[in-house]
Amino acid sequence: MTERRRVAAVIIRDGCVLMVRERGQGPTGRHDGPEYWTLPGGGLEAGEEPEDAVRREVAEEVGLRALSVRYAYDAPYPSGRTSCFRVEVEPGEPVLGVDADLTCDCPRMVGLIWVPLSRGAAAEGQVMVATLLSSAEV
Repeated sequence: MTERRRVAAVIIRDGCVLMVRERGQGPTGRHDGPEYWTLPGGGLEAGEEPEDAVRREVAEEVGLRALSVRYAYDAPYPSGRTSCFRVEVEPGEPVLGVDADLTCDCPRMVGLIWVPLSRGAAAEGQVMVATLLSSAEV
């Protein structure tokens, strides 16, 4: 089995990074399983360049328009290695998106949060953020 190629957006504002709260699938196949926080992102579509994919995912998941996208680092993720990009977005508040491709009527994305970064890391601009946190960690 091959790993799914993924991208994620590191969006930093006022010393905080934007994360999406998601629900995993439970035993019934619905999204009523454990909750976790993740960077906005997802899988690449066929023929899509990583930079285009991260722009699309930012628009779909948090309703923001990416102004600049630059590669930052690779990180492990349960569904495949993730290329993380530092993304500068237009001013405005994020808005939680909807997964139009889900086969169930239950939402997977259930919240947004700005997670504070350490002062030194935020000031330096060279931030490496975990792509996935359990809900207990935030």
